[in-house]
Amino acid sequence: QVQLAESGGGLVQPGGSLRLSCAASGIIFSRSAMAWYRQAPGKQRDLVAHISTVEETYYLDSVKGRFTISRDNAKNTVYLQMNSLKPDDTAVYYCFASSFQGYWGQGTQVTVSS
Repeated sequence: QVQLAESGGGLVQPGGSLRLSCAASGIIFSRSAMAWYRQAPGKQRDLVAHISTVEETYYLDSVKGRFTISRDNAKNTVYLQMNSLKPDDTAVYYCFASSFQGYWGQGTQVTVSS
């Protein structure tokens, strides 16, 4: 059974930082591309960052220079370090694993507000 367990969300003031974690089980993590998506109320789910099995990365333009995706294959975990957070970053953030098929985590809420 595949499980993606996200953590690290919460309420933060503009300009603050959060680090999201996604611990995976039930997949061959080192052979899986990983990604973070986000979905704000009333909007579509957007790809925020992606990391391949050889650690090539992709970022949504609006988060470049502020967010960093990384992975630790020894811990079966992918991270999203988010700095200089803005109110527009407020959303539910979802972890996604691309293995033999795609798998989603349950999501973690990130709220950026003063």
